[in-house]
Amino acid sequence: MSSAASIPDLRQRISEMQPLRIDERALPTAPGLRALLPGGALRAGAAYSVQGSWQLALSFLAEASQGGAWCGVLGCPAFGAEAAVSLGIALDRCVLVPEPGRHALTLAGTLSETLSVVVARFDARVSPADIERLSARLREHGSALVVIGEWARSEARLSVVSSRWTGLGAGHGALTTRELTVQSEDRRGTRRHAVRFERGCLGAGREQPPAARALRAV
Repeated sequence: MSSAASIPDLRQRISEMQPLRIDERALPTAPGLRALLPGGALRAGAAYSVQGSWQLALSFLAEASQGGAWCGVLGCPAFGAEAAVSLGIALDRCVLVPEPGRHALTLAGTLSETLSVVVARFDARVSPADIERLSARLREHGSALVVIGEWARSEARLSVVSSRWTGLGAGHGALTTRELTVQSEDRRGTRRHAVRFERGCLGAGREQPPAARALRAV
């Protein structure tokens, strides 16, 4: 084969070996959460960390679940079926392991081979080597992991910095609306967003304008 003929062939082979474009690797993500993530969606093969809210973390399961994908929740003994349904999680396609104990990391790796999105909390410290091994399995099987707490290999770190409830009147009524201020840290930098839940359902999220972000930070 001549060198001229081999160059296009080589380029084609390299192109085939390259990772898929991010839009092809995007997993279904609720519109109210897209502003929080680089690329506007959960990415297959990536891990994310959420601090300060199980409700926010579980919300990342909803869109994939509604689309027919299977999801999993590890280490959430207070998981409520009614609250999960309000978020849009299909319980018949959700694997729940409330108290995995010391097997949490092993189970997370096993579930990542068959489930699209897994939300997990690890009670014990996870070593860098274990994080690398789990990250490799996520990439191999194209699933996403949302970790409650710190995670060294996070595509984005989401931290709830404030939570405000509304709905009560003068001694009557019920708390119906919750608005979270969420700080995201990723390759785009550090930003703040407002995420609203109406009667347990995720509403439209939005990035706060720079002036509002500065005001909240004071």
